[in-house]
Amino acid sequence: MSTIAVTVSAIEPQGRANRSLRLEAVAGRLPAFEAGAHIDLHLPNGLVRQYSLANAPHQRDHYLLCVKREPGSRGGSEFIHSQLAVGCQLQVSPPRNAFPLRLAEHCLLVAAGIGITPLLSMAETLQAEGRSFSLHYYTRTPQDVAFADRLRERFAPASIHLHHSSQGRSPRQHLPAELLDRRPGSRLYLCGPQAFMAALRERAHHLGWPDEHVHSEAFAACAEERTGASFEVRLARSGRTLTVNADQSIAAALMASGVDVPLSCEMGICGACLTGLLEGQGDHRDHVLSEAEKAADRQIALCCSRSRSARLVLDI
Repeated sequence: MSTIAVTVSAIEPQGRANRSLRLEAVAGRLPAFEAGAHIDLHLPNGLVRQYSLANAPHQRDHYLLCVKREPGSRGGSEFIHSQLAVGCQLQVSPPRNAFPLRLAEHCLLVAAGIGITPLLSMAETLQAEGRSFSLHYYTRTPQDVAFADRLRERFAPASIHLHHSSQGRSPRQHLPAELLDRRPGSRLYLCGPQAFMAALRERAHHLGWPDEHVHSEAFAACAEERTGASFEVRLARSGRTLTVNADQSIAAALMASGVDVPLSCEMGICGACLTGLLEGQGDHRDHVLSEAEKAADRQIALCCSRSRSARLVLDI
């Protein structure tokens, strides 16, 4: 996959554990993006990490990321917080969007922690287009809020709602009224920790929200077993048939046989390896496809998903 050279032009603290990175193109213009998009960030230590774009899509002169310092970091957030400096040159991928903003009479945006990043971009879009929305943002304390000045200065107070568990307003204790009493034509967008999104998605389901009107994006893959029975994959374009072993991903089997696979996150959260599924029943373990898309069985994530049938036929 082609990459774009960028320079880190600014780094700012965003709450107690977050840093925002402003990235500008070394030459030319950055590719356009839509709210909900993310990029791959190639770090000097060899790691590649996915981060949502937090700036307004009409801002074409830079990309804005926000990274939380994770206690259990595998090297990505730790490197960004301890070693990355203004002036560093990096490579990024063109934006991809597995979390698009869809037309609705009202959009309810609900974020927790670092999940604010894609929803902030959505709020910017909705406000610029004059569309109805509200943003509810949950953090542990007021000091943990990212982009506090931006939220206060660029949006109408009636559209932005901050909730802090230290003040008795955690998602367990206080949910948005618009979630509990759904407005016709509304869509719900969730972003944050897996447990947070799962709990709110389940609550929305019990409250009568149509599943296709509830959208979410994962920042980390759930702990899924990649093992299972072996199965075959047939490559429709070349006619080759390969075996995917019980302890092997589809991507690994393909690459071992010399087939090029566009991998990035390898955790089922970025969508880079989504491939057409022509026949067979996929065991979908990604966090990119919607439940309806998984049921349709027309695409499969090669890095993490497996098969419920003896053979899959891939559009490769």
